[in-house]
Amino acid sequence: MKDNKKCVSTGSPRVESVDPYTDTRAKGEQVEEMFDSIAPAYDFMNTAMTFGMHRAWRDKALKMLADHPHERILDVATGTGDVALRMHEIFPDAAITGIDLSEGMLKVAREKAAARPGVAEKVSFSKADCLALPFEAETFDVVTVAYGVRNFQELAKGYGEMLRVLKPGGMICVIELSEPENPLMHLGYRIYSRGLIPLVGRLVSGDSRAYTYLPESIAACPQRERMTGLMEQVGFASASFRSLFPGAVTIYTAFRPKTPRP
Repeated sequence: MKDNKKCVSTGSPRVESVDPYTDTRAKGEQVEEMFDSIAPAYDFMNTAMTFGMHRAWRDKALKMLADHPHERILDVATGTGDVALRMHEIFPDAAITGIDLSEGMLKVAREKAAARPGVAEKVSFSKADCLALPFEAETFDVVTVAYGVRNFQELAKGYGEMLRVLKPGGMICVIELSEPENPLMHLGYRIYSRGLIPLVGRLVSGDSRAYTYLPESIAACPQRERMTGLMEQVGFASASFRSLFPGAVTIYTAFRPKTPRP
């Protein structure tokens, strides 16, 4: 596992210009429609695409929160609630709020929560836009985002909102897909992500575009040093990353400074 704290200037990320359906609507509207469309098949596709490894990647990220205060946690782009519900298992006393643009995904999350006795007392799900979070400043100890920042209509603005709602000293943890740096691994990744995944995704979900958008948005999203650089430009401190599954998944962490920057 690679651990790196190097940060560099990023410029404007290109990922905002990569849209699910390539029409004239705002990216956020297209993302909402896409996830409403694929919500029933989303969990199955995650498991199939990663051969179940997404659970191990998730747990590696969540272990990084264990030594940090986590009384109140916000899970942005919560989707079907996979991360939020797993956090409840690991941190049963934490108050966890999951937000997402897609009512289709939230419906699945709520159904999963309802099937687990006592979860609703600690975990809640609601529709909200990451670019205008409906929370007071300095509300949460931790903010998590799993496989979501690629879909932000404005990445820097989304990070700014998450920074705003974090308490001073609060921690952000982002899990995101990335392209392997090793040339041989990168070749295999491209064949798999641009060939097999769109085919299976179309057959399973019925949405021919969603799983073509996936590798396109991964390629366009800031990765590794570029991502940590963007996080620090927005105002986070001590941004770092860890690469998993050689470079195809990256965990990013950073903190809200305890005192305002001069």
